[in-house]
Amino acid sequence: MIAFKLAYRNLVGAGLRTFLIVFVLSVSYVLIIFMNGLYRGWEREGKFEMIRWEVGQGQYWQENYDPYDPVTLTDAHAPLPASFERATENGSAAAILVTQATVYPEGRMLGIMLKGISAGQEVLAIPTDLLIPKDNEIPAVIGTRFAQNANLAEGDHILVRWRDVNGTFDATELTISGIFNSSVPAVDNSQVWISLDRLQQMTGMPGEATILVIGEDAVLPAEVAGWEFQGHDVLFAELDQMIKTKSIGGSVFYLILLALALLAVFDTQVLSIFRRQREIGTYISMGMTRRQVVGLFTVEGAMHAVLALLLGAIYGIPLLLYVGSKGLGMPEGTDSFGMAAAQRIMPYYSLALVIGTVVLVIIATTIVSYMPSRKIAKMNPTEAIRGKIQ
Repeated sequence: MIAFKLAYRNLVGAGLRTFLIVFVLSVSYVLIIFMNGLYRGWEREGKFEMIRWEVGQGQYWQENYDPYDPVTLTDAHAPLPASFERATENGSAAAILVTQATVYPEGRMLGIMLKGISAGQEVLAIPTDLLIPKDNEIPAVIGTRFAQNANLAEGDHILVRWRDVNGTFDATELTISGIFNSSVPAVDNSQVWISLDRLQQMTGMPGEATILVIGEDAVLPAEVAGWEFQGHDVLFAELDQMIKTKSIGGSVFYLILLALALLAVFDTQVLSIFRRQREIGTYISMGMTRRQVVGLFTVEGAMHAVLALLLGAIYGIPLLLYVGSKGLGMPEGTDSFGMAAAQRIMPYYSLALVIGTVVLVIIATTIVSYMPSRKIAKMNPTEAIRGKIQ
């Protein structure tokens, strides 16, 4: 208690110097928590949206399917096993057939992925209820990004050309029955969705599919011949890598700020020991051990972090709560990353994040405060009282 009282008195006596160090440390607290909370919120939001719109609770891929190699789509289809058919019939899974195609909006030519999905399925948020045919038209749904790029609107008719299972080109007209808004570019960019039954008929692949997206209630075997299961660890790999890269890049800024604050603490400790030689010698002469005096100055330096925590809580808690409730708007062009990103990211501040940040800053400040304080152990009390350090 004596050490804390003396340390507090000396810090208050330092006045403006103490306030500046404490303020910079408090900004470090708030910035570290905010940046990490933002990236964690982006990750949570992105994974939630990808589950809703694209990956479900996992997927089965036909063994020849490679999402990064469109050439494989020629052979990436196979009849659905009996267990898959039962899952699609009871609504616990959604089958998707993928093929390359070309559309000609307003006389222009655009390469697309033509995807057939079970009409009325509820595993994904894609509005497949709009794919139920009316009259002799072939309804299709697209995302807002593709609708903007192709200059399409609901009710428009577009010509689509594809190649069937025998390699023969064919063409027909699609009617845009709906346009959905999704934060997942993978279900939007250059994607046209039609009924699975219709696409199977058009390509000459009855009962076949490329991907099976499973829902929460799906009960399927772990291994199915000709199909490979892809869990969230694989399906989220790109998002995880993107968040990791952004997190590392963002950490550079707050680590620089923290380093500046720690440098100020170090310099303050060196200056304090130089100017308070007589005080140190007096402490030792009065019976305090050198270890106790070193501890006193270490505590004094570490208290900068404690005071910074209190100051940061005063303005940081309201600020972080406000941003956490309102979210942070993402800039235009975020869609070009190819990753799921909502228009507003809601930061996520976990208890582990807050405690980890506090512990990190306090430990770093304590270490930096101890380093110059070790010189006290080599001081001669008599010379120290006279104001000279050997």
